[in-house]
Amino acid sequence: MLRKLKQSLGHRHPIRLAWHGAKALVAAVRYGFPARKLSVIGITGTDGKTTTVAMLHHILQDSSYKVGILSTAFVQIGEQRKWNETQKTSPSPFYILKFLRDCVKAGCTHAILEISSHGLVQKRLNFTWPTIAAITHLSPEHLDYHGTMEQYAKDKGILFQMLKGEGTKVLNADDQTFELYQSIPSEKTLLWSKAQRNEVSLSIPGEYNLDNALCALRCAEAIGVDLEKAKYALQSFKGLPGRLEQIDVGQPFSLFTDFTVTPNAYKETLKAGQEIAGDYNRLLVLAGSCGNRYEEKRPEIGSICAELADVLVLTSEETYTEPDEDIIADICTGIPDGSVELHQIIDRREALEFILKETKEGDVVILCGLGGIATRMTINGQIPWNEKEIVEGILRSF
Repeated sequence: MLRKLKQSLGHRHPIRLAWHGAKALVAAVRYGFPARKLSVIGITGTDGKTTTVAMLHHILQDSSYKVGILSTAFVQIGEQRKWNETQKTSPSPFYILKFLRDCVKAGCTHAILEISSHGLVQKRLNFTWPTIAAITHLSPEHLDYHGTMEQYAKDKGILFQMLKGEGTKVLNADDQTFELYQSIPSEKTLLWSKAQRNEVSLSIPGEYNLDNALCALRCAEAIGVDLEKAKYALQSFKGLPGRLEQIDVGQPFSLFTDFTVTPNAYKETLKAGQEIAGDYNRLLVLAGSCGNRYEEKRPEIGSICAELADVLVLTSEETYTEPDEDIIADICTGIPDGSVELHQIIDRREALEFILKETKEGDVVILCGLGGIATRMTINGQIPWNEKEIVEGILRSF
């Protein structure tokens, strides 16, 4: 009954948004308005949010700050880290404000929040009062929810409006959102751009990670961390589970798993794979797309994979209630005939076995879509899933 009412009202109906706002107020009262006792840093964007918040967390820990972090991948307060069982970037306000209350109890001075556009529209971040607001970049995603890129940008911009003319904005000078967000009042604005990539040295692959690092460095600067000290700290950042994470059980080829979801993420991740492969080795890619949302991106994912991969295996990802065959068919509409060695294997475990058996010495394999998540949604419901453990088991069975 409640679900039908929500559907009839639509995402942005005033009654529905008022309900979301009321929940946030109740949560804030219940947990004692914990953001008043913390410096909250909010980081949004289409891709790169999780890695960026983790990089900033790494920098602050290296500088002896006691910090809490709430990201899509994990929740950490001090030294205690756990999996984010909600799998949501911005969970309910009760979850978020309880997390901030727990940060206060643990003696944290700062809390880093990875922030989604859905969470901003639905007021899940109310009463978090960020003092620093940052963005990685914006590219087409979630347009089934936001409608247009213009509205998507405005919805992300809610984070910067939450500064209420105070605090610091950290903006991407190269991004389409720059002029819009620059016009939102704040005490201070710090910028980063791709032109600064050569200022950063990382131990993890991917040029896009240099962009994530630059965003994290500007956030650290806004907090008051010495820039050179922050850069030095990032050299020891080892990455995150499921974010271009290398899997190595002694096999004679390079193997990575990555939480690749958007077309832009596919482009950047596969370019990183090409760099690792070099001129003489192949890039093999396992790909798919999520069900029940933003179907328009599927042909673009197919086109990008066909352009950058030598071998492409299409398989199930998180299908929810949509048939795998329909999702894969949509991806295939973007793949020109004969442009790539293409295989379609719906069962993901079988697809993993296939691509690993096809791989030759020196090749690079990237398993896209799921990364380090602990469960996946299938047409038959939610099932446990640890891609890294499954792959390691397959490799050891050969």
